[in-house]
Amino acid sequence: MNRLELKLKRRLRRKFHIRKKIKGTSERPRLTVTKTARHIYAQIIDDTVHRTLVSASTLDKEIREKIKPEMTKTDLSKLIGAELAKRAINNNIDKVVFDRNGYLYHGRVKALAEAARENGLKF
Repeated sequence: MNRLELKLKRRLRRKFHIRKKIKGTSERPRLTVTKTARHIYAQIIDDTVHRTLVSASTLDKEIREKIKPEMTKTDLSKLIGAELAKRAINNNIDKVVFDRNGYLYHGRVKALAEAARENGLKF
């Protein structure tokens, strides 16, 4: 097993361990984060009805206009967290459960979470 397969296997083990405990309800939906080498995605999901309530990513048209070439991936994560929090507040969502999706709470995931907290989300 090569190094990348091992990293993926570890992340999935952490993800399933976390998801056994975390459920998004209508009062406190689940904020989940997914990242790739280039992009970062965040969604607020109500698991009781299996619906995505709010989402934001670096591929959104509105957010692409705000991206500057000199921005780092951490800066993009902060931008996504802030935009997601604004969209959630507009949809009357202020409390969420944070699902880091097996990623370590470090770097881009931490930057997104802190930006969402600064802009009004409670978790």
